[in-house]
Amino acid sequence: MNSLRSPGSGRKIPRTIVIIPAHNEASDIGRVIAEVREVTAFPVVVVDDASSDDTRELARSAGAIVIPLSVQLGAWGAIQAGLRYALSRNFEYAVTMDADGQHKAGSLPAMMQPILEKRADISIGCCTRRGSRLRKLAWGLMKGVSGLTPDDLTSGFRVYDRRAIKALAGREATLLEYQDVGVLFMLQREGLNIEDVEVEMPPRNSGISRIFHSWTSVGFYMAYTLLLSLTKRQRKARL
Repeated sequence: MNSLRSPGSGRKIPRTIVIIPAHNEASDIGRVIAEVREVTAFPVVVVDDASSDDTRELARSAGAIVIPLSVQLGAWGAIQAGLRYALSRNFEYAVTMDADGQHKAGSLPAMMQPILEKRADISIGCCTRRGSRLRKLAWGLMKGVSGLTPDDLTSGFRVYDRRAIKALAGREATLLEYQDVGVLFMLQREGLNIEDVEVEMPPRNSGISRIFHSWTSVGFYMAYTLLLSLTKRQRKARL
């Protein structure tokens, strides 16, 4: 059992792990881990996505377990590696959060609440006020085509219960390119409940988004995501 250290809360909760995918995040990773450790006693696992800087050394120095990847898998591949680690170590809940400082550890008590109260199997930290014009355009198109209901489809700040971890650690999820609509479709198909939790997300401390940094990147992302959404929705309609 781990304690979630938060004001006025001494609640004991099942075994929970924090998974942070990281690629060249040396400037922020130590601070992000320190913030998590101020709020919770959960073990922190940093999945180093073949960084060329000091990310993994700094993560270890900050007290994290580091899973080094020999080839770059991207954010979703790194997250799935962390989820497989969580499954193999029998963790009941897994928190996923970014390494760039946008996801604040202070939001973890609110993020855990729907899971602890059994209202949901997955909670998503959403901040619809954030993001560029490109990101907001992408959200609108994705929601319209996919029919999915979460407000912030691209947020990687999530809490998964054991059933969700098991589903996303499987072979089918390996075929996905991103952590958004494909993941959410899989969870929906498994009959799992998803709840949005409004959180604050300040601008990233450094670097740029891997997806929303150029029209070319957004174009590829949108083509992939919309095709996946149309395929899944048409398949669901036939069933």
